Amino acid sequence: MIKAVVFDAYGTLFDIQSVAAITDEAYPGYGEIITQIWRIKQLEYTWLRSLMRRYEDFSVVTRESLAYTLKGLGLKHNADVFECIMEKYLHLDLYPDAAATLAALRGRKLAILSNGSPRMLDALVQNRGLDRVLDATISVDAQKIFKPSPDAYSLIESTLRVGPADVLFVSSNPWDACGAKAFGLKVAWIERLTPEAMALACVNNDAVPPLTMFKAIRMQMDELGLEPDHRIRALAELPELVGSA
Repeated sequence: MIKAVVFDAYGTLFDIQSVAAITDEAYPGYGEIITQIWRIKQLEYTWLRSLMRRYEDFSVVTRESLAYTLKGLGLKHNADVFECIMEKYLHLDLYPDAAATLAALRGRKLAILSNGSPRMLDALVQNRGLDRVLDATISVDAQKIFKPSPDAYSLIESTLRVGPADVLFVSSNPWDACGAKAFGLKVAWIERLTPEAMALACVNNDAVPPLTMFKAIRMQMDELGLEPDHRIRALAELPELVGSA
């Protein structure tokens, strides 16, 4: 029985691609490539810091990965521009079906488990009005290690008092879905882009656009010998899935 539905935040409820507007405004013509490299390095830094046991919270990781991106592309910046871009992470757009999905799932415990720092997550959740529907916003900062470490997923049970077998974990990030499944949670992976659609996106392109490259690297299910319990195409499919379960 599903007693709690726990969501990843970045890329699942909140659209990380919505930072592209502000990056392109700051650096016309570079917005897309900045956005994709920034996100790739942001994730890479969480994994590297976990492996090196040199934890810094997600706000630090996000700043470091943005600094890397701008430097790597040879783009100069001042402090005001940098802070303006960073601020967008506190105001990411919700996916269009997120609010209605959460409202339809009321009656079960609803929570976020995210790599985000408490300050970042609290601001983001409040700015988008999700504090009125969530029972908890859980940051891995409590364990000082990032997902997909098992220690991060253990925070669900200690916070919600619901065992892994009764939790449905929802993520659009394949590495996160695999980590949650390895931990023992029931997992619904949001497959927003199928391999067939990915192949079509690459057809007749002499140069693969940065967003297409990002989708190929970070939005296809990883080959780790782990499969989600459910594959869905959008958040809107969750209420029926949870009801039938």
